[in-house]
Amino acid sequence: MKAVAKAVAKTLALGLALILVPALAQGTPAHAEDRIAVVAAENFYGDIARQIGGDRVSVISIMNNPDQDPHLFETTPAIVRQLAGAQVVILNGANYDPWMDKLLAAAPRPSRTVISAAQLTGRKPGDNPHLWYDPVTMPAVATALAEALAKADNTHASDYAARLKTALVSLERIAQRVAQLKVKHAGTVVTATEPVFGPMAQALGLTMRNERFQLAMMNDTEPSARDVAAFEKDLKERKVKVLIYNSQVSEKLTERLRDIAGKSKVPVIGVTETMPPNVPFQDWVLGELDALDKALSGPNS
Repeated sequence: MKAVAKAVAKTLALGLALILVPALAQGTPAHAEDRIAVVAAENFYGDIARQIGGDRVSVISIMNNPDQDPHLFETTPAIVRQLAGAQVVILNGANYDPWMDKLLAAAPRPSRTVISAAQLTGRKPGDNPHLWYDPVTMPAVATALAEALAKADNTHASDYAARLKTALVSLERIAQRVAQLKVKHAGTVVTATEPVFGPMAQALGLTMRNERFQLAMMNDTEPSARDVAAFEKDLKERKVKVLIYNSQVSEKLTERLRDIAGKSKVPVIGVTETMPPNVPFQDWVLGELDALDKALSGPNS
């Protein structure tokens, strides 16, 4: 989230108007079998769209590479064209992907449905924006998606409703696992390099330390020497049971903390801001929860 707004603003200033004119002049791009064109800012929302829409939707996820630092994302002419033709757009909101607001404003389409996870869950800029790690977010997004697809294609509304029911049952696996782990680990003291996993940690009832440090890293500001020292002390003295590490972002400072955790035998759990390819959202999150459970239950915990 850190440098995204600056990078996108620069790209837009260089050529957005020139890109949009031909894209809009062409109208809605043709899609195989007249499928509904869906564009998701992040690939986990795109995965839910596929689960609800099936073969009646054509889904493009803009941020889809878990090996790429999402903070360094820059838009492209292809992305602008895709958004210009989208009938349904899904974004995170809460200032996580502000570049989407700029692009949508530059390519207005009155009939387009825009689904914001932040609006659905009552979040605003300044709140922790990693909403997909809150167990209540995806059921809300899935429900809104089913409604949007039924509006765009009422003939197959019953199909979308059936797929929604299946998706909600599958998403309930996450809620059940969270409830189970909360009973088992609530109150356990943990720490993290960034607040990526924060909503899930809160749902699990974990006690999170070094939050000022995490916010500084997320906002691309320098953590205070005092906060860095406190973080290192927590790891060296094993005052925390686990270090939750954003493995998608490379920073010398956080890499040093990860190394200190390793030397101090504090388990490190990697999480990402982008879903790995060919893995359903539910399995991705459940896999991370299983890894966390194993670390918290291990002999060094």
